Amino acid sequence: MIDPFKLSALSRHAVGLWHEFKGLLLFLFLMVIFRSAVADWSDVPTGSMKPTIIEGDRIFVNKMAYDLRLPLTHHSLLRLAEPQRGDIIIFDSAVSELRLVKRVIGVPGDVVQVRDDVVYVNSEPLGYESTGELSTNENGAVVEDVRETIQPNVAEAEREYTVRMQQGGRLSDFGPVQVPDDSYFVLGDNRDNSADSRVIGFVPRHEVIGRSSSVVLSLDYENSYLPRTERFFHPL
Repeated sequence: MIDPFKLSALSRHAVGLWHEFKGLLLFLFLMVIFRSAVADWSDVPTGSMKPTIIEGDRIFVNKMAYDLRLPLTHHSLLRLAEPQRGDIIIFDSAVSELRLVKRVIGVPGDVVQVRDDVVYVNSEPLGYESTGELSTNENGAVVEDVRETIQPNVAEAEREYTVRMQQGGRLSDFGPVQVPDDSYFVLGDNRDNSADSRVIGFVPRHEVIGRSSSVVLSLDYENSYLPRTERFFHPL
């Protein structure tokens, strides 16, 4: 039989703990809701988006860029916008079973092809201008940084960003393919070292979590995880 005096003492203790820590618990609860539905950051462990995003970057994720979601789920309560060509999106890939970061190249209805490292959208090549920057990739091959220009699928100025390419790499030719409804064709900026739509296929709309436009902070994995302060709040 339970001693009523002990039960009463336990109840008073529980109430005391609630009054003492209810502010902290409420804060933690609201933080979880905020990070699940409004904004978060995402770790980038690989170099598939070099030189735009490098290993060790923590990028800001705007989870309300495209959807108002039910917290702690992928269920969209309201579509606020659609991903545009040139957007950097974060998505949970069912094919790779990973959270990935890539750049949108094709939207629903687009025909996308890669030929000799040049990307074509609806038979029109994207713009390219060499930066003159050469380096060596993970396999020891020479790669070049190139400024790529893309026209979003809305009436706004062209977007320009830097991609890294190895001429004649294994992914230098692909397609053509047409992007189906509610799906997107994505590429990594590190064009020959990226498991993107050329490998995993189209990205369904419901897998898209949000959009990123800046680095929050960055840690150097090869130098004792020291912070790279020059990349803090670096725009993408």
